[in-house]
Amino acid sequence: MNRGIRFAAVLALLCVLGAAVPLAAQPTAEGQATLYKRLGGYDAIAAVVDDFIGRLATDPQLSRFFVGHSTQSLQRIRQLVVEQLCAAAGGPCFYTGRSMKESHAGMGITQAQWEVAVKHLTATLDKFKVGAKERADLFAAISPLQADIVESKPK
Repeated sequence: MNRGIRFAAVLALLCVLGAAVPLAAQPTAEGQATLYKRLGGYDAIAAVVDDFIGRLATDPQLSRFFVGHSTQSLQRIRQLVVEQLCAAAGGPCFYTGRSMKESHAGMGITQAQWEVAVKHLTATLDKFKVGAKERADLFAAISPLQADIVESKPK
């Protein structure tokens, strides 16, 4: 998997959860549905991922990670992100990608790029009117991924 695909998968992930961080896999004590169900299920997650990746790919600070990829490679990025979000939110999906650390090693992703991606995720969640509780759950899951994605020194 090349650098752009790995970056997108993680950013999208970065932005959405982490397969290693199971969120709300079981209903809460109050009987609340899983995060997967609260987000609207697979189709809703896929729509969020499509919008989010589109924003990343067209951002001047991040677009270099998407340049030169075939249509098939871009579809693979999208599918990995959908899988990861679905699985992390307690849905029926299984994430088939590598760890975030393995996927992003040597890419030189900066703190500034991470922050740009988070802003795009926020804009996407705004567009789809994702609720405050769901946002909080998503961003709580994203935070631990930062250490595996952002490198201290760009290469």
